[in-house]
Amino acid sequence: MTFDVERLRRETPGVAHRVHLNNAGAALMPAPVLEAMVGYLQREAQIGGYEAAFESAARLERVYDSVARLVGASRDEIALTENATVAWQMAFYSLAFRKGDRILTARAEYAANHVAFLQVAKRTGAVIEVVPDDASGALDPQALEAMIDERVRLIAVTWVPTNGGLVNPAAEIGRIAKAHGIRYLLDACQAVGQMPIDVEALNCDMLTATGRKFLRGPRGTGFLYMKRELLLQLEPPMIDHFGAPWVAPDRYELRPDARRFETWENNYAARLGLGVAVDYALAIGVDEIERQCRAKAAALRAALAAIDGVTIHDLGADPAAIVSFTLERHDALAVNARLFAAGINVSHSKPESTLLDALARGLPTVLRASPHCYNDASDIDALVQAIRAMG
Repeated sequence: MTFDVERLRRETPGVAHRVHLNNAGAALMPAPVLEAMVGYLQREAQIGGYEAAFESAARLERVYDSVARLVGASRDEIALTENATVAWQMAFYSLAFRKGDRILTARAEYAANHVAFLQVAKRTGAVIEVVPDDASGALDPQALEAMIDERVRLIAVTWVPTNGGLVNPAAEIGRIAKAHGIRYLLDACQAVGQMPIDVEALNCDMLTATGRKFLRGPRGTGFLYMKRELLLQLEPPMIDHFGAPWVAPDRYELRPDARRFETWENNYAARLGLGVAVDYALAIGVDEIERQCRAKAAALRAALAAIDGVTIHDLGADPAAIVSFTLERHDALAVNARLFAAGINVSHSKPESTLLDALARGLPTVLRASPHCYNDASDIDALVQAIRAMG
């Protein structure tokens, strides 16, 4: 079947107003997502918040099924959260570390994750170690294998870092972690929605993601996958009476599913939007989305690289749909602002968002353009022509 980009554009209201190439930040929601959320909020206004949730209970429950299908998990292994950071923190801070325990991570790890490593290291005496990269700039599985010993307690890696198109070898990392019985936490924020995810093939114990990026869901949504065998061993760092019902005056019991990592109060309109966004992506086909995203990013990367004064900063043998670049003699924030004024949405990534990688490569703040399957050739050309005019 021929890919129908025009249909996707008709179903994406935002394309009438902007050239949106900031899908790694927050993608444009398709109309069905918006309609589901607005419709639910109208019911809250009409009949009350508790009552609207009761009325939509079956639809809200199906969100767990949709997310589970997206990542190849079971519904009891999924927790829905306010964002990916909360999901990641609930997983990470449930783990116990002692002095001398080793946490292995990648050079391009995201700042929110790495500062959590630093906090736990300060509290417990655990040690953070960075796995060397291979020749392409991705985490080197052979180097990881060589670093394994009995003190390694966690391998935690960002699959697609925030500052460019690099794709770390998530499945190979998982194979090594599984072979040595080491827990593996995978940050899939920039991967979910733009590439297929199968937690069994990845061999990850925990995976966290957001709804607002390539998945095209609303802001304020995220999810945690945790393998059933592991979640039953862990107590969340914080609980309330939803994740841990109060069953006797002196006792609570943790839920037997991943919802032990949730709390009682939630944004149900956003949850419905997340579920619709997942179903929308699955209906298109995540394999097809990945093909389209990579092709459009490759075309954009090549066109930008051909402009005098533009430097592409992406690493990896087969980059994903994030194109990072700088324009000689132009401040990235100023370029970002000029593009926004011209109706073109991109973003930027500051050195502190991936500090170790930025220091190692001497990176300044870089511009970040991230096309999606609903972008067309005119969107790519608009950005290229705008950058060329600034040169």
